[in-house]
Amino acid sequence: MPVDKMVDLSGRQMRRLPVHICSFRELVKLYLSDNNLNHLPPELEQLQNLQILALDFNNFKALPLVVCTLKQLCILYLGNNKLCSLPLELQLLQNLKTLWIESNCLQYLPEVVCELSLLKTLHAGSNALRSLPRQLQGLKELRTIWLSGNLLSEFPPVLLDMPFLEVIDVDRNSIRFFPSLTHLPGLKLVIYDHNPCRNAPKVAKGVRRVGRWSEETPEPRKRSGAVIDITLDEKPLLPPAAKAEPDAEPC
Repeated sequence: MPVDKMVDLSGRQMRRLPVHICSFRELVKLYLSDNNLNHLPPELEQLQNLQILALDFNNFKALPLVVCTLKQLCILYLGNNKLCSLPLELQLLQNLKTLWIESNCLQYLPEVVCELSLLKTLHAGSNALRSLPRQLQGLKELRTIWLSGNLLSEFPPVLLDMPFLEVIDVDRNSIRFFPSLTHLPGLKLVIYDHNPCRNAPKVAKGVRRVGRWSEETPEPRKRSGAVIDITLDEKPLLPPAAKAEPDAEPC
């Protein structure tokens, strides 16, 4: 059993997890990123103290159900796989606070995500999402949602009913119009760059915007019903800063 209760087998090109790892019953962190895994052994269920599990950059087409038996999990990395859905059993992970499902094959956000009542951070970027379920507003603990690189044609209406959100990222979508976000008291940052929009979202004082016409730059002016673009002489906007990874300390 490792002294730090952590095992990192990332980047080993493994096709299967060595079963003896499942005998480390006090294990808290298990990193299996960047391998060739597409299944996990049922013995993984023995790791009932596991709080962080990284399965990103593998070949999973479905989430192994054994993962849903690890009820102490609070951080789960599933990005860069081939997932088209998530099992209903995911709702058993009621301690989950951070879920990364970016760069998969999701055409919709699985409604089971809305059953994770303690979820604080959701990264669902680089999928094929066109909308978000109304049930998402039930996640009262959700503070950060990353939705960049999807197929959103409008700003998701459900986000307008989530006043506790602090970070909203809808970069690289197909949104043409942004509603006002001034009524969201918790909002600190909204990233909306690389959308074919004709306006910037209005935000309350102190909220940072990243995108066209952000900060103090002007928005298009309307004259006689026509939209007149204003040429900006200042330096072009820098791309959004790298998104901060969630705190990887045990819950």
